[in-house]
Amino acid sequence: MEQEAIKELLEFKYQQFNAPEFIETDPIQIPHLFTQKEDIEISGFITATLAWGKRNSIIKNSRQIIECMDYAPYDFIMHHTEKDLNKFQGIKHRTFNNEDLLFFIASLKHLYQTNTDMETVFTHGLNKGETIKDAIIYFREVFLNGKEECRTQKHIANPRKGSAAKRINMFLRWMIRKDNFGVDFGIWDIPPSELFIPLDLHVGNVSRKLELLNRKSNDWKAVEELTTNLSEFDPKDPVKYDYALFGLGVFEKF
Repeated sequence: MEQEAIKELLEFKYQQFNAPEFIETDPIQIPHLFTQKEDIEISGFITATLAWGKRNSIIKNSRQIIECMDYAPYDFIMHHTEKDLNKFQGIKHRTFNNEDLLFFIASLKHLYQTNTDMETVFTHGLNKGETIKDAIIYFREVFLNGKEECRTQKHIANPRKGSAAKRINMFLRWMIRKDNFGVDFGIWDIPPSELFIPLDLHVGNVSRKLELLNRKSNDWKAVEELTTNLSEFDPKDPVKYDYALFGLGVFEKF
């Protein structure tokens, strides 16, 4: 396909899938339960961390965690007691288990005690480095808080080691992208042009069919290549095409 035809297709599919109906079947419905910034951040981060596997399982298990937080994630993170943590016994999503969840709760509490919010950490990491890649690496260091050898570290992507960081990039899309369609939140003051594509199997396969991606591995180099090519179509908001690529792959089996 010619580049102009590809852009026209992606624009059309972006408009089609970036709609309130998308929320009904997507894990982003969990942070959409909230209006307070901190609640959106925490529920979004936990949900994005669980976002691999079947979508209905992701939604079910994410909602179970939020339910155990009494649908007040920020208040729970900051004021829970040891007894409150017993409610999470038995909660598991694939390899993310109770031990990982308790680590997340403790790390999030420390993060909010030492920073204004999650946005502050990513902004500081971005200002220290050059791109969102540097911000993700910095966030990972803050979140792990010197415990890089713990089992939970595998659930926080490390693009420094080549990870595509799909789940964190998706979380960042949720927090940063601003438009009038009501799916992404746009509550962080970071330009959407800084975002990288959340690259998963579906997005990768469709991108290769459209010749937007040559690299065969779904790693960080592929993320950079695809994001650069999408920037040719919209330099201010290249990651909006995540809707098109994901929708073509998942819903239309392109």
